[in-house]
Amino acid sequence: MARGFARIPRGGRYVLANATIPAVLVDGYKATADGDGLVLADITVSDGTIARIDKPGRRTTAPKLDLDRGMVWPAFVDMHTHLDKGHIWPRQPNPDGTFPAALDAVADDRHRRWTAKDVAARMDFALRTAYASGTALVRTHIDSEPPQHRISWPVFAEMREKWAGKIDLQGVCLVTVDTFLDERIADDLVAVVAEHGGILGGVTFMGPDLERALEALMLRAANRGLDLDFHVDETGDPVANSLRAIADVALRVGFPGTIVAGHCCSLAMQPEGEAELTMERVAEAGIAIVSLPMCNMYLQDRQAGVTPRWRGVTLVHELAARGVSVAIASDNTRDPFYAYGDLDMVETYREATRILHLDHPVGDWPAAVTRTPATVIGRPERGVIAVGAPADLVLFTARSFTELLSRPQSDRTVLRQGKAIDTDRPDYRELDPLMRRKR
Repeated sequence: MARGFARIPRGGRYVLANATIPAVLVDGYKATADGDGLVLADITVSDGTIARIDKPGRRTTAPKLDLDRGMVWPAFVDMHTHLDKGHIWPRQPNPDGTFPAALDAVADDRHRRWTAKDVAARMDFALRTAYASGTALVRTHIDSEPPQHRISWPVFAEMREKWAGKIDLQGVCLVTVDTFLDERIADDLVAVVAEHGGILGGVTFMGPDLERALEALMLRAANRGLDLDFHVDETGDPVANSLRAIADVALRVGFPGTIVAGHCCSLAMQPEGEAELTMERVAEAGIAIVSLPMCNMYLQDRQAGVTPRWRGVTLVHELAARGVSVAIASDNTRDPFYAYGDLDMVETYREATRILHLDHPVGDWPAAVTRTPATVIGRPERGVIAVGAPADLVLFTARSFTELLSRPQSDRTVLRQGKAIDTDRPDYRELDPLMRRKR
């Protein structure tokens, strides 16, 4: 329970009085926002649901908890994670922090250790951390190179059922897109993903068969009514522009579903005219972009003994200005692709603000970790504070963005259906039995 707040009632009706809310995250409430886009409100919670949103001071017989202008956010949405990779760093570190070394380290660990029991234990640990941090919806990519798809997808389905009502889970298959040029493997993979209610996806690399592979993937997805989520151009090489290829193929085949492109790092390294043309095509194709600033700042432009010259992130401001949906997410946690991270969207938003300059003005950027990703991945009722919505909220003593983003907010209060949950995170020692290296 956060310091300074009275005990949250276990049920019934009460008012979170004098709450500060980012205006972009509240619907159906008209108030004048301050220069940072913040509004004051009283939020009435009744039997786990938001019953009213009023200007401060409305008379009521319900108990009031005076937040003294503390911020209230909706539960977070983390739309790009890797729960199956998480927390393997102690047994499989990245020897030099580079992207190629990360690929090799994960492949080695996966081939030798990713049993159903191992994947399930690490997934559950990660979800407990995300839940305690205030996240209610998670999309995870799942390494699906055969035969791993037959191990990890059933585990994902078990986790989705186990966590139902706490965290909503979505899964995306992760293979290289050229996998879909092999009809036998593609048939099996698509069947497994469809059976488990997943999303098709893949990693794109430049090559002569890229557009042919993308078309094969999109046609299969369209036939099955599946959406797409890609890992795209995770490099500083300006020649890498598979993002435009995705847009071009999607427009050519008339893909009917939702397409998400993650990373898109090389876009920031391309000549201005090249980047402009790509962004125009992305906007035309309706592709949503998710930036992973912590992981990409860690991986990109890394050379031993050399200070990095760029931040490794994509053109989020320019994309948003063209009407492209832009979200921010956690990505990897404590694995060879990123040695740190804790699936804490407060940390992700704080670091994204610093890395990507999502401030002065703050504008609509709080939506990038809440309602924007929720809408992109088909859950528009999430990530927003509105009458009739579940009282899944995160309460802070911080009253402004400068207070919110200056500290880790370890004293936050997380409400699920109006009730405060335990915000203690699991101890890493729980994973020690899994971390003994097998030679």
